[in-house]
Parts: sequence; structure tokens; C-alpha cells
Amino acid sequence: QFALQENEIKLLTAEIERLKNFGCLGVSPSLEGLRDENTKLKYRLNFLKKSLQEERSKSTKSMININSCLQEIFGAAIQAAYPDLENPPLVVTPSQQPKFGDYQCNSAMGISQILLKTREQKVIPREIAEKIAKNIPANECIEKVEIAGPGFINVHLRKDFVSKQLSSLLINGVQPPAIGKRKKVVVDFSSPNIAKEMHVGHLRSTIIGESMCRLFEFAGYDVLRLNHLGDWGTQFGMLIAHLQDKFPDYLTVSPPIGDLQAFYKESKRRFDTEEEFKKRAYQCVVLLQSKNPDFIKAWNLICDVSRREFQKIYNCLDITIIERGESFYHEMMKDIVKEFEDKGFVQVDDGRKVVFVPGFPVPLTIMKSDGGYTYDTSDLAALKHRLCEEKGDILIYVVDSGQSVHFQTVFAAGQMMGWYDPKVTRVAHAAFGVVLGEDKKKFKTRSGDTVRLIDLLEEGLKRAMDKLKDKERDKVLTPEELRAAQTSVAFGCIKYADLSHNRLNDYVFSFDKMLDDRGNTAAYLLYAFTRIRAIARLASIDEQMLRKAAREEVLILDHEKEWKLGKCILRFPEILQKILDDLLLHTLCDYLYELATTFTEFYDSCYCVEKDRQTGQIVKVNMWRLLLCEATATVMAKGFDILGIKPVQRM
Repeated sequence: QFALQENEIKLLTAEIERLKNFGCLGVSPSLEGLRDENTKLKYRLNFLKKSLQEERSKSTKSMININSCLQEIFGAAIQAAYPDLENPPLVVTPSQQPKFGDYQCNSAMGISQILLKTREQKVIPREIAEKIAKNIPANECIEKVEIAGPGFINVHLRKDFVSKQLSSLLINGVQPPAIGKRKKVVVDFSSPNIAKEMHVGHLRSTIIGESMCRLFEFAGYDVLRLNHLGDWGTQFGMLIAHLQDKFPDYLTVSPPIGDLQAFYKESKRRFDTEEEFKKRAYQCVVLLQSKNPDFIKAWNLICDVSRREFQKIYNCLDITIIERGESFYHEMMKDIVKEFEDKGFVQVDDGRKVVFVPGFPVPLTIMKSDGGYTYDTSDLAALKHRLCEEKGDILIYVVDSGQSVHFQTVFAAGQMMGWYDPKVTRVAHAAFGVVLGEDKKKFKTRSGDTVRLIDLLEEGLKRAMDKLKDKERDKVLTPEELRAAQTSVAFGCIKYADLSHNRLNDYVFSFDKMLDDRGNTAAYLLYAFTRIRAIARLASIDEQMLRKAAREEVLILDHEKEWKLGKCILRFPEILQKILDDLLLHTLCDYLYELATTFTEFYDSCYCVEKDRQTGQIVKVNMWRLLLCEATATVMAKGFDILGIKPVQRM
């Protein structure tokens, strides 16, 4: 990008010189026209120079993805060594052991197989590795490479390069790598149903979706967070009919519906047992769908009660989301049906209008025999709106694995209709498994009911406070600090327990495990973070002194544990890029745990603050090591922020 802009600047500068000469010779019939052209070119030149400076400034502030840099270097080396090879394999990974360097390029084996298959050339991988190594272009990050085993290329990074990147991180903060064109991401998550309480099943979608949004926002994308509420459909007929009976003056006096779940169960019981009530319920649906003002008001009243309950949970979990329920798409559904009919994709089956999508055995039902619409219709309408009206470049649906076939069919129908090209637009179902109890069965209360989410969060708060008091934290923290630690631990542990598991798998919900301050838990990481932050504070080094040191000190990485920690810190952009690609957030949790344990190894082996053994007085502060502490804490803080976890200064 820089090279292209610099080239354009050179061409524009040459053109301005040419116009100057042209004007001086007096050949042009319209000097004013020339001046205008000259002004335009100068303006374009200044704009390009300014944008180039801004991009460079942004680029120098951004954290470098070392893996991507090495891939570019080895990509160029392979291209130089084998210019005729199309799409050669490019495999660069961090080394698992220090004796194999810092990174490894393992492309030689793959190239050897391609040469054998396509050209019938038998070349041993080691020879290929040597040829690649000889063609590595000049760069600022590689100290040396070594060929090992059958053809692995072990890469040793330059210490001054790693030190420089750490200094940049400390000066500029954690800045995401530049992403090029700013794309729009639409994330559909949480999505509870009106008149039903949020339960433990909604926990995963809400937590995973929020974290994905935070990651894409941090990476510089334009993110639209959507709550696809179940706020429309036949169930509202029975709810409105029951509202009319129970609170006949609902149009003038706001009905005191305290327990909407009980209200829903009462109306459902009447719907199932009272034939007259059932008829009225169906009439109410018709009047609601025809936008009768009294029925719209009743519908809004019921929705508002639910919204208030949902918001309590969103406030606890620090969730930001825009409501856009099924009702939003209702008016679009008839056009969706017509569009499918116009293209000849609709078949009539027992009065229903269905669409068979190639490759999927079960058709989509876009209209019921009574003329009503279905989930299939609303999901198709939502898909089209997000693609064609919102102009989403990336669409992510955070919905449980049970809906996988449904969404695959809906997405395939969208492609069939020409709404999007999967090579251009990414439409993904970020599926997740169910929450299990400690008996490995679906998580339920003792009475067999679904666990209410608000009860779960309150139980988390109680257990977090018990844990803090067991550790006698109430004796050293102020009441405000204790409350902050309680909410940080309670909600942080619930979120982390979910996010630290591969979302594709079911996971066992256990307060005892998630509140354990040993192992890969939020309790351990939050405690490790507060300890790291306290090191400089206890040495009387404030933020201003650290900022000054970051600009002046060179980070020495001579000790093996300093070197290991420095490299681990700088892997953060690689981790984020991997998650942007595969949407698996447990990778970030694993990385934060690795960072915390790597820091512990460093802290146990390298004195940051040296004290007199007799008096306890500080005799020496190793500032470069305090800067490594600060860099670790800075990356951990950003990792916590992406996961939606709030650390505290004192715990």
C-alpha cells in the first residue's frame, strides 16, 4: 500500500513539473485551465502525502503480527526459489521448544510432495529448505535460520527487533494491526423470547456474541450488534387475550405484571384447556397483525415488561445490544415470499408454500397453510436485510448447534437467490454446545426446571463474596473495593468459564471450578493481574515514571525468561487474527493463561525490585523488568476487555 502511494506521489510530482514547463512555454490557449489542473494535482499530492503519513503513523503504532511478517518473508523466499510453483504451501508456526528457535517454517515437506506429484521430481525436503533459506530477503526481524531434521527451517528472531516492538507497545498501548478497508460486521446474538425469562441457555449466546463484537470493534471493524428477539407470532394472541381478562383497563392503567413467566404459563394453560379462549386468542393475532392500535398497545406493554427484565441481565454482564426482533421484519416477509415465487422456487405442499434448497433434504416453509409466516420466513427476511440494506460484509449468527442445519439451509437459499457471493461476503453460524450440570446432563434446577439466568448471576455474586471472605479479603479491602472485587470475580468467572471452553463443545457449569484460584480460571488470572499491577506500585514507581522509562530505557532480554516473556507478549496480534478467522474465543483464554504462567516463571527467576535482606529497603529497581511487567499487564487488560471481564486494582 505504501509503495503504491509513493509511486503515485512520484507520478503526480512529475506531472506538476510538466505542467509548470508547459505553462512557461505559453503554448496553452487556456492558462486558467492549466492552473486549475495544476491546483487539482497539488491538492491530490498533498492529500496522498498526508494519508501516507497517517497510515505510516498508524502502522508504526500498531502491534506487528510477527507470524504474518514471517509468512511474507518466507512467501517471498519460496517465490524466489520456485518462481513457477503456483500456490506453494506456506506454514509458519511458533516453535514449541527453545532449542528449535522462536518460529519454524515447515513448507519444504509440502513443496517436496507437490514437485513429486506435478513434475515427477524427487527432491528431498532438506534441499528445498536450504534453497528457501538462501533466498530469504533482507528484513529486520530474523537473526538467523537453521535447517533441522528432514527440512524444518528454525527461525531465531533478533533481540533488538523484539525489544523495539515491546517499547512501541509500551509507548503506544495495545493497537490492533491495520485491517485495510473498514468492513461492516453484523452479529446476531442473545435473542431471548418475549414473555419468557432468560435462562441458562441464553447465557452462551449472550457472552460469546458480546466478546466477538468487542474483538471486531477492537480490530477496527464497524460492528452492528443485533438482538433478534422472539417478539412476534401466534403466542401473542393468547397473551393479549389473557391481558384483556386479567387487566381490562390496561389501555388507561399500566398493568402490574410482576411475574411475566407465570403470566405466560397461565395464558398457555387457558389456551390448551378453554376452547372459547383459544378462539379469542386467534382473533387477537389477526387484529395484532392488522396493526389495530389497542392490540399494538397491549403487545408493547408485554414487550416492555420483558425488556426491563432482559436489561437487568445485560447490565450485570455489561452487554451492549440493539433490539431488532422478528416484528421488525414482518412487513418484509410478503416480499420475500413473492421474490421466491417470481424466481420459480416455491412448491405447494398440503397448502404450505415450501422451498427446496439443493443439497438439503428438508425444505424451508415460507408460508403456512393458514397464510401465516414462519421462523424460516423471518430468518430469510433478516438475512436479506442485513446483506442488502445494512450492507454487511461479515454476518455472524451466535446460535446453538441445534440450529446448524436450519442456518445452513437459510444461507444456501440466500446464495441461490443471488443475495450474496460467499467468496465476497462471509456469512457464518458461530454454533455452540449446551450447558451441562455437574451430573453431565442438561443444566436444570433440582425440581427439573430450566435455571433462570438472573438466579444464576445472584448465586455467582453470593459465592464470590464467600470466596473473598474465606481468603480474608474483607479485612484488607474497603467496602467499595470488596464490592468491586465481588462483581469482578462473580461475572468474570461465569464469562471466562464459558469462553475458555471450545464453543463447539458442551461444557459443565461448576461454580467450584470457576471460582478456583488455581489453573486456567478467571479467578487465577484476575489475581495474577492485580499482583503484576502492584509490583511497580510497591516500588513507588508511578505511571508517569513508567511512561518516561518506556521512551528512554532499552528492554534487555538477556535472561531466557525475559526473552520467553517478551516473545509471548508479542504473540497477542497473532492470537487475535486467528480468532477473527475461526471465531473460537477459547484461544484467547488459553493465551492469557500462558502469558500469566510465563510471567510467573519470569518473576520467580528475575528480580524486578531488589531489597536489602535485613532491612527490607529497596536497593535497586531494574526498570527494564518493570517495563516487562507493565507490557504484560497492558496486554492482559486488553484481553480481559475483549472477553468482557473487568479487572480490579486491589483484590
